[in-house]
Amino acid sequence: MEMLAALDGSLHVGLAALGSAIGVGLVGAKAAEATGRNPGAAGEIRTQAIIFAALAEGIVFIAIFLAK
Repeated sequence: MEMLAALDGSLHVGLAALGSAIGVGLVGAKAAEATGRNPGAAGEIRTQAIIFAALAEGIVFIAIFLAK
């Protein structure tokens, strides 16, 4: 039972990291797809992709903060 309690304390951090990794991957894939469709807007697409990737990564930091 003690092992389950120790595992449960960090489980949400791992799930947040997994979700963040999937989200950043999707952002990158869609940014590459959008740049392929409209190369003239590559700068704007890149800027938005970086912002959205940073927001997705921020979820992991919130989960780490809540773990302690």
